[in-house]
Amino acid sequence: MLDPQRTISALRELQRRTGDAQGAQRVAYTAPWHAARGFLTAQLAELPVTVDTDPAGNLWATLPGASDQELWIGGHLDSVPNGGWLDGCLNVFAGLEVLRRLSEQYDGRPPVTVRLVDWADEEGRFGHSLYGSSAVSGHLDPQRAATLTDREGVTMRDALAGIGVDLQHALKAGTQRQKAVAYIELHIEQGPVLERQNLPLGAVLGTCGVERHRVTVTGRAAHAGSTPMDARQDALLVLGRLSQAVYAWTAAHGGVSTIGSVTTTPGIPTSVVETCTFTLDQRHLDPAGLAALWDHAQRDLAQFSADAGCTFAVSPLFQIEPVPFHPALIGACEQAILDVTPQAARLPSGPLHDAAEVARAGIPTVMLFVQSLGGLSHNAAEDTLDAHLDLSVRALDRLAERTITWIRAAERHGARIPAAP
Repeated sequence: MLDPQRTISALRELQRRTGDAQGAQRVAYTAPWHAARGFLTAQLAELPVTVDTDPAGNLWATLPGASDQELWIGGHLDSVPNGGWLDGCLNVFAGLEVLRRLSEQYDGRPPVTVRLVDWADEEGRFGHSLYGSSAVSGHLDPQRAATLTDREGVTMRDALAGIGVDLQHALKAGTQRQKAVAYIELHIEQGPVLERQNLPLGAVLGTCGVERHRVTVTGRAAHAGSTPMDARQDALLVLGRLSQAVYAWTAAHGGVSTIGSVTTTPGIPTSVVETCTFTLDQRHLDPAGLAALWDHAQRDLAQFSADAGCTFAVSPLFQIEPVPFHPALIGACEQAILDVTPQAARLPSGPLHDAAEVARAGIPTVMLFVQSLGGLSHNAAEDTLDAHLDLSVRALDRLAERTITWIRAAERHGARIPAAP
């Protein structure tokens, strides 16, 4: 029998084991992350599943079914530093509860094979979000990924080697896709839309495209006391002007733009800034809108740098196009929500999710959102009402059952994917 309260209890225990007063600390490949995987695998040991790790480091729990066609349920245990208690791990432990129900109801052999996946490093410890799922989708560039570093200077290659993963072989994880026919994922919304609509759950239309770059502006260091304001080549001035312009052109085109990380050199009170390095993250559901945001950024960077007597260089960190989800599964998700609550919303996702990479690989995909209090995420204040968490687990379970029916209908008609659930 499905027991959503068991999911909530497991999530609270996970936070007790892997968090502190500042929030969740399950950064990929660190000790708390290993502890989280150990907590999960201990509970998986109680089910008739096989557990294995693919060449990219993703963890898979497989419940064999009467058909070898696979329904995937996905999430991620890793968190940002000082993260929230629900981001990513709700997906995994809700999926675990669905596995329990399916195993019990069908005597350990559901109509189709069901696989729960814990994606590795969804959060992007090294600036590359969706690492594990991009390896499975085939969109990972191992050569570029190997050069990426985290905030302490640890390379992605070395961190993965520490868990027995050779980054150069990560794309071999793509063999996991061979029998996958559908992917579903539950996630907290991480925004305020559902709360503003006073709705607990929503079906997700797709994920916004992302352009993420690191920008380095170079000026000239000079004494802060003796250099007149009109004689300075101040790299920070470029960022100051850009940070205001960002809001203007994002308001004009829609989407969101964020300058999220800034470092300067020499970084002392008595010197004009010589170099200013910052990240720019831009997101939009429409490809043309995303392109317009990045065009504005490049034009303004060139203008503001020239005005300040500086130069600039741009290096890409991450890019993904807008990814729409499967229309039939969006409908199934909406119906699953209506199975457990009177109203359902449809909304896009601004944050990235592994579901986007799965969908890019051609696997029919949908996401289910549950309301986030205050729209907050990626901090210790992240929260969702227990009553809404309960509903979300029930809706995910109904979505899984509806998707299984959808897959079986395809098999009966000799097709891989039917037109409607």
